[in-house]
Amino acid sequence: MLRRIFSFTGITGLVVTLAGLFFLIFGGWLLALGGSPYYLPAGLLFTLSGVLIIARRPAGFWLYLFAFVVTLIWSLWEVGLDGWKLMPRLFGFALLGLWCCLPWITRPLFGARGARGARRTASASSLIYLLVLAGIFVTGWRVSAQRFVQDNPFPAASAPAPDHNDRDWRYYGRTPEGDRFSPASQITPQNVSKLQPAWEFHTGDLAKKFETEKGREYNFEVTPTKVGNRLYICTPHRHVIALEATSGKKIWEYDPKNNTSANEYLACRGVAYYDAPQSQACPHRIITTTADARMIALNADNGQLCNDFGNKGIVSLTDNMGKVPAGFHFITSQPLVMKDRLVLGGWVYDNQTRGEPSGVVRAYDPVSGKLAWAWDLGKTNPTAPLQPGETWTRGTPNAWGSYTADARLGLIYLPLGNATPDYYGAQRPAYDDRYSSSIVALDIETGEERWHYQTVHHDVWDFDVPIGPSLVDLPQADGSSLPALVQTTKMGQLFMLDRRTGQPLAQVTEKTVPTSVHLPGEHLSPTQPYSQGMPTLAPRDLTERDMWGATPFDQLMCRVQFHQYRYQGQYTPPALDTNIAYPAFDGVVDWHGASIDPAHHLLIANTSYIPFTVEGMRSAEAIKKGLMKPWQGWDSKGPYPKPKSFSVGPEYGTPYAAVVKPWLSVLGAPCNAPPWGKLVAIDLASKKIVWQRPVGTTRDMNIFSTHNNVPLPTGMFSIGGNIITASGLIFMGATADDYLRAFDEKTGHELWKARLPAGGQATPMTYVGDDGRQYVVIAAGGHGGLGTRSGDAVMAYALPKQQD
Repeated sequence: MLRRIFSFTGITGLVVTLAGLFFLIFGGWLLALGGSPYYLPAGLLFTLSGVLIIARRPAGFWLYLFAFVVTLIWSLWEVGLDGWKLMPRLFGFALLGLWCCLPWITRPLFGARGARGARRTASASSLIYLLVLAGIFVTGWRVSAQRFVQDNPFPAASAPAPDHNDRDWRYYGRTPEGDRFSPASQITPQNVSKLQPAWEFHTGDLAKKFETEKGREYNFEVTPTKVGNRLYICTPHRHVIALEATSGKKIWEYDPKNNTSANEYLACRGVAYYDAPQSQACPHRIITTTADARMIALNADNGQLCNDFGNKGIVSLTDNMGKVPAGFHFITSQPLVMKDRLVLGGWVYDNQTRGEPSGVVRAYDPVSGKLAWAWDLGKTNPTAPLQPGETWTRGTPNAWGSYTADARLGLIYLPLGNATPDYYGAQRPAYDDRYSSSIVALDIETGEERWHYQTVHHDVWDFDVPIGPSLVDLPQADGSSLPALVQTTKMGQLFMLDRRTGQPLAQVTEKTVPTSVHLPGEHLSPTQPYSQGMPTLAPRDLTERDMWGATPFDQLMCRVQFHQYRYQGQYTPPALDTNIAYPAFDGVVDWHGASIDPAHHLLIANTSYIPFTVEGMRSAEAIKKGLMKPWQGWDSKGPYPKPKSFSVGPEYGTPYAAVVKPWLSVLGAPCNAPPWGKLVAIDLASKKIVWQRPVGTTRDMNIFSTHNNVPLPTGMFSIGGNIITASGLIFMGATADDYLRAFDEKTGHELWKARLPAGGQATPMTYVGDDGRQYVVIAAGGHGGLGTRSGDAVMAYALPKQQD
């Protein structure tokens, strides 16, 4: 008997039996939860088939084929001819069925007398399995192609490109308007395939081991600042490096020697540049910040401190902030410099406790470093100067993303986050509910508010506005133009507003959302604003059929979890159990925002679709589980007791805690079906989608982190933005498969791609160098949250040099 079990046939039968038993047990559980009835009878069929194969009965072969055909019919009924959704349902069983057709399995089953019939049976059956395997890939590619939809005609240019300086890139969005559009046109859709590496620079600044453990993130997200023939970059450890733009040669490097040991999150998305002719010692300045909350002015020519700025070149950003534990406050995005104002907010280690450091937004004189104004929404007069001994209001929503501005209107646009703790809002003051998750327009010279517009009411989902809006002038029927802005959001909604007044230019409707309160004391808004006048980038609500996995077994477990967890759609209220959050705090569009072609009035956005789980529990339970430690509040002595991992939100000062994680299967695959990422083009004049397509492949996504998976074009998660050039190209890294790509702006077709040495989770930029060549540059250092390859490279690409 043991010899039979440990033969090829016996082991095959054992595998089939175990698969069937798994389906029986967990399929029965799923059915009891109200889920699909398929798994229970399928489990019975596979179990009986496996037992018969172990016993070397031909009926086992036939029963397996029958069970597979039943599975095929059920799969087609559930998801149709969608190869990527069929894959976890059929791929593994088709491979196992193909194995069952091999001679060393069929001979013991059918015996010597039935050898000829066995061969015919095996050949016919194997053909079925092979056709299904081929069909999965064929329909998968076809589905990806079908999702690549040209919905409307590409809009004609109705305005000239407003800026013909193709040599500089001074802001995150190239200009303060945040459009990320370059007038450079040397690289075109016709010659982009000839792009090749021009230079490669390695910063030498790599993550320390503890900085990538327990959910901590170390992310190289910088977009270089380009002025003259120099690029200026910052690393996650906040080194500032000046490079020669045409060769990548290092000119100087500044190490702020900041202590990053307490930081749970390390990222620097860029530095600011300022011309200060009134300063003879430091006329050209790089303004940077540190991971320990300092602001520094450097001489752009040599990297030396500007001694006339602050205290010998340094301004403390914790002044008048009260108690700020190490790692609790720093700036991730570059400050915005305009009209002799240097404006910044900051990142706060959110979801930790009530009364965290203030979200105050401050403006400084970029020459002296003196405070020009501060906007503190917790005060009756938000711009009133502090009195002696007074501090900025603690716990107010912070504006941590990149800001944008309109120089003509003199307005700066703040992307405001939600108040902390993020997932429990019962104790928030009234001003938090008025301002959290809003766009706020301030007079850049005085800090006075002109208007604000809220995108989420009483935000208990961490739906921060993650970046300032992109500005665009929309053509009108009378030939004039209307100053507008378009705000991307984590929810996938696009809000189009008049940037002078904050009034919607596309219809916004208040729609009823779930309000079942499961946390005592909590109150939820009965409605939320939906921008119905603009195309939505939001995913549709999940159903059980949308569940995915690397195999049929982890997909089944995702189905069980789907029925176990609470889910009522996008605004599912937090509770003392596990919720599905989709979209979640990483959002459909996160800190990178969208690009705008100002000539064609086209918006380009890359989107991500991955659900998270939010597990709510009482503080005492979280302490008992070792997720957090007791803490008596800000008056406690000793260091702040950080939680067990970055995913744990202790929410001190409330009765609750929250654990927020990506919703992945037991094998690490997403629990929702692809596409996981798209690139979308929207005509802002007609307010219609022009085209959309999945972007990114599974090349670097697998459960063993070997970065050599089959590159299925499912679309992938992305962190980092895209840029547009006047020649009609879109450049984008961002995806979790470590490529930089170029797309045709008119059609969305991929025209070129280059394999990066590490994850390209940054927004690229482009410029024309002093040698007359156009360069495309991206930071390739990886992202801890996406699990992409880590590194320290800055990559530049250009067309081949012309031969003399």
